[in-house]
Amino acid sequence: MTDPATPWAQPASVVRLDVPGGEEVTHRDVAANGARFHIAELGEGPLVLLLHGFPQFWWTWRHQLVTLADAGFRAVAMDLRGVGGSDRTPRGYDPANLALDVTGVIRSLGEPDAALVGHDLGGYLAWTAATMRPKLVRRLAVTSMPHPRRWRAAMLRDPRQSAASAHIWGFQRPFVPERRLTADEGALVGRLIREWSGPRLPDEEALEAYRKAMCIPSTAHCAVEPYRWLVRSLARPDGFQFNRRMKRPVRVPTLHLHGSLDPVLRTRSAAGSGEYVEAPYRWRLFDGLGHFPHEEDPGAFSTELINWLRDPEPDR
Repeated sequence: MTDPATPWAQPASVVRLDVPGGEEVTHRDVAANGARFHIAELGEGPLVLLLHGFPQFWWTWRHQLVTLADAGFRAVAMDLRGVGGSDRTPRGYDPANLALDVTGVIRSLGEPDAALVGHDLGGYLAWTAATMRPKLVRRLAVTSMPHPRRWRAAMLRDPRQSAASAHIWGFQRPFVPERRLTADEGALVGRLIREWSGPRLPDEEALEAYRKAMCIPSTAHCAVEPYRWLVRSLARPDGFQFNRRMKRPVRVPTLHLHGSLDPVLRTRSAAGSGEYVEAPYRWRLFDGLGHFPHEEDPGAFSTELINWLRDPEPDR
């Protein structure tokens, strides 16, 4: 599973970054589900666990860590298995196991439950964790990702969604995606983030951080493995079994956020996810934002999230 040798290889320490405003975030490793996970932590209070997507790592939540801590929450952003400062294991990249990583981290942090906030792949895992381990999930907030059953249906039945997810189909090739992601100091990572964003493009500092993180040895391979499973399992028994498990409704209050200009996950694909939630469900569409609403307009995103977390009776 080792990536092809590259002169741009980076040490894992490049992901131990600071957050805006000079806040001193705590970096540490926790053990869960047979692996070691890097987390960045700030604040005290009820736990909010933040899950990043592709092609990023925990730092995508740098703005929310600060605002959540200021609002009285214990904000923790974790690196998913195989990414950032977490272990790069040879296997274990199916969504059921990755969701057990998430719930295992909640237990390792000594908390009875958490509000899960997930983006992209992290959102897929948040949906999964809330379905598989509902007692450990207090609330669920997902951005830029439909419910797994909606995602599967859209990929198979909607040609426009299938075309928008061309990168996922491309990940099915052996070796080539890893080489492309790490070539020229991770240039493709920066290009994808720019192409998937709305008009408010990320700055060069952010792009450089994501490019460097992808060039940590074996990261590119581990980052695409979940997507390989998602596609290859569409016609396999383990995929059918997972899809049946996800029929079980989500029974925790759910906030679903989406950018109106998201070119990767169409609004139409995400919007019907409420049918799988038997609890208060709130849908919010951010006008003029793309695939990364939490970075493109962190103020509006954080305000929406914190108001919902504080609401004792979130509306349906």
